[in-house]
Amino acid sequence: MNEVILITGRTIAQGSNLENKMSDAYIDAAARCEMNENLLTRIGASVGDAVKVSTRFGEVVVNAEKDDGLPDGHIFIPMGPWANAIVDPDTGGVGTPAFKGVPANIEKTDEAVLSVKDLIARYREG
Repeated sequence: MNEVILITGRTIAQGSNLENKMSDAYIDAAARCEMNENLLTRIGASVGDAVKVSTRFGEVVVNAEKDDGLPDGHIFIPMGPWANAIVDPDTGGVGTPAFKGVPANIEKTDEAVLSVKDLIARYREG
């Protein structure tokens, strides 16, 4: 496992597909984890490989993407069901979970990226 800092946020691609969350375009835009080349190499992954991101709040499998604009040791997952699965659900009374600076672990995996429907079903199971 590699310790990293998770940051989430909006992207143009994720936001432009909000009205059709069951589409392949939305999944491509939101079920992804961006990291720099050094981190990709360290975890033995390539762009498009499945990676598992775990925090104390949950774990999720997403596709690896390269973004050399990110500092080493930091990952970015666009806001959406996959990011929501691993951020602190406590909103501190303000209605918004902590989407930035979440300690996480990342590793390459052979597990599949879940669809929105399967991911939500997993939330409900607890």
